[in-house]
Amino acid sequence: MFLSTSIFAFAENYATLFVARSLQGLGSAFADTSGLAMIADKYTEEAERSKALGIALAFISFGSLVAPPFGGILYEFVGKRVPFIVLACICFIDGMLCFTVLKPFSNRTRENMPVGTPIYRLMIDPYIAVVAGALTTCNIPLAFLEPTIANWMEATMDSTQWEIGMTWLPSFFPHVLGVYITVKLAAQYPHLQWFYGALGMVIIGASSCTVPACKNFEQLIAPLCGICFGIALVDTALLPTLAFLVDVRHVSVYGSVYAIADISYCVAYALGPIVAGQIVHDLGFVQLNLGMGLANMLYAPALLLLRNVCQMKPSFSERNLLLDEGPKGLYDTITMEERKGRSQGYGSAGNGMPGDESGMDAFGEEARSHSEEYESEYN
Repeated sequence: MFLSTSIFAFAENYATLFVARSLQGLGSAFADTSGLAMIADKYTEEAERSKALGIALAFISFGSLVAPPFGGILYEFVGKRVPFIVLACICFIDGMLCFTVLKPFSNRTRENMPVGTPIYRLMIDPYIAVVAGALTTCNIPLAFLEPTIANWMEATMDSTQWEIGMTWLPSFFPHVLGVYITVKLAAQYPHLQWFYGALGMVIIGASSCTVPACKNFEQLIAPLCGICFGIALVDTALLPTLAFLVDVRHVSVYGSVYAIADISYCVAYALGPIVAGQIVHDLGFVQLNLGMGLANMLYAPALLLLRNVCQMKPSFSERNLLLDEGPKGLYDTITMEERKGRSQGYGSAGNGMPGDESGMDAFGEEARSHSEEYESEYN
């Protein structure tokens, strides 16, 4: 990110800008996927995980919504290079903090790391596919409006340049409000995560359909705030659901599933500049917004498929014998593997531990007692 942003500052032709944008996309994929995965692994309780991911989403939205006025103001008064140089410095400082704050795994820990579920298997999981589709669909209005709304405002509202530059800034506040409300509701009613997502998609759809009816800048603020508020509901409700689905249906390694989430966002924002402009040219700005609103409203019922997700429980067969309770996240899974390795080592030691006859009987009795205890608890 530091390198790509620095290239942006000094680029003077299309080829250089293309290289910078490609590097930025690569760096963003690494940062977003690993960051969300680390948060999901660090916070294993659903309430804490929702709160932590909500904070991360608030800062992501801060970058997306505050960037246009930030860049516009600096460009107006100090030129093109300064905004990118400032961002490059922020990237460099953040990278240094990652090196000093985040501690890497030891060599022994790496050897005991579980193998995550392949990404292609996660993609064909129907529950994960529904969540990925919702993340793409809910971000389409924002991704399609960003490259088209400026021309529409100039043509229909005779908007000034500062109004166009400030279009998305007010939307940041309802986005943060949506994150806060969803985190609070998820803590009280975690079984309704699917409903918060569906409600968000309905709000996005209704707000998107309202955009073309606006006649001035002040009226336009309301539907744009509605779109960002709805996106906050969907993202904050469904991103923790991805981690939960991996916990109960796959291996608790989250990199691949959040790579799928990042791909979902990228699909919307990659299609935006290409498809949105063509739709506006061929059909019109009104039809674009009506289509996006209808797509969100039609997709919302699909989230009903997630209504029983909270009732899923992981398999306890092997985990109960190796941990006092089922592992939560990558660190507990590594602990399970280490204990499993130690028990196998004892079996070959021949020193009266589980490797000899009496030891094996004792281990078997302990295993059976654990199994019977959990069977009586969960059946």
